[in-house]
Amino acid sequence: MDLFSRELNGLLADTFRSILKIEEQAVRNSEQSDLSINELHLLEAVAKDKDKGRTISDIALDMNITLPSVTVAINKLAKKGYVEKIKSENDGRRVFVKLTRLGHKVNAGHQYFHENMVRNVAAGMTEEEKEILVRGITKLNEFFKKRLEARNKK
Repeated sequence: MDLFSRELNGLLADTFRSILKIEEQAVRNSEQSDLSINELHLLEAVAKDKDKGRTISDIALDMNITLPSVTVAINKLAKKGYVEKIKSENDGRRVFVKLTRLGHKVNAGHQYFHENMVRNVAAGMTEEEKEILVRGITKLNEFFKKRLEARNKK
């Protein structure tokens, strides 16, 4: 591995671990310490369509996880009072998942955490540095999404 590859690999691994640690600490220090990081991200996925709610399939596709895994997780979140499941008026087989008032409150706190993180990362950067960072992370994200898609087709 050349110097660039080693440095990039180290930075990616360190950054990923740091973000997870900071997020875990924020969850532990919050009122809703009964939630995991994955559950917070599920709430975030549910919140994407605030009024209508989202189906289990929508959430699974969005998060790139299996339907059974999402179903189990959503049922746990419903028992904890963060989401509610509502049958479609048009088709009784379809179920929509919506955030409860508590779910909205927790999701808003999680969104604030991310906004604060981004604001602090960008502080002191020039516009050019911000543009370069966004372009680089966009390419990185596209690479990983293609890898996930290829693995899911197997």
